[in-house]
Amino acid sequence: MKLTFIGNGNMAKSLIEGLIHSYEIEVWGRNSTSLQALQAQLPQITTKILSTQEDISQKHIVLCVKPYSLSDLAPKLCGEAQTLYSVLAGTSLESIQAQISAKKYIRAMPNLGASHLKSMTTLTGDSTLQETAITLFDKIGRTLWLESENALDIATGLAGSGPAYLALIAEALADGAVHQGLKRAEANTLVIGLFEGFAPLIAQQSPAVIKDAVMSPAGTTASGYKALERGNVRNAMMEAIEDAYSKAKELKNKN
Repeated sequence: MKLTFIGNGNMAKSLIEGLIHSYEIEVWGRNSTSLQALQAQLPQITTKILSTQEDISQKHIVLCVKPYSLSDLAPKLCGEAQTLYSVLAGTSLESIQAQISAKKYIRAMPNLGASHLKSMTTLTGDSTLQETAITLFDKIGRTLWLESENALDIATGLAGSGPAYLALIAEALADGAVHQGLKRAEANTLVIGLFEGFAPLIAQQSPAVIKDAVMSPAGTTASGYKALERGNVRNAMMEAIEDAYSKAKELKNKN
């Protein structure tokens, strides 16, 4: 199957890198320099500068532009696509349907792990396309079908934005070790190993079980954990999801 990507930013690039071995891919964009750079990195794809009118009839579109640019882009797309997969944060299916014609629509929220085939992607939309959409996005990691757009907006704040939150934690842990005297390269290596080992743990056990398994009475972990609670880290993480969800709803109202 041929996929037509509209947009070639960071998320599009991650998705393309994950899907390129399973699908024929063409990329449409507005910036010739960035398209040429993408073509040089991924010679298997084809690229095209968007013109004033582009026929999307019967195409399988993956829409990867910034939400605010949708109103400028939509008038340039004529015809009816076969399917349209949108990864626009906070942009409702109703809004997309009103602006771009397609037979079936899916909202998807992958994350940057897609380029390593480790995305956690949430999906919702036309239920008759559920199996096809899951098969497609399973190529780049895990998928979870959700029954409503509201659920997907909540999930966006967790799985979509999550890599940024985890990056903050990783950076802070390494900085803490450097502050205590460890070399930066050593601290970074330890953080990488920590994250690699944690993934299979969390897949098999609940966070509470993992915590209890590590935390011995009056030990080093208990002391560190107390510092995290003192810093209100748990509440800050919960508020991060809340604020991201609120922003997704705000964007949806604007779009």
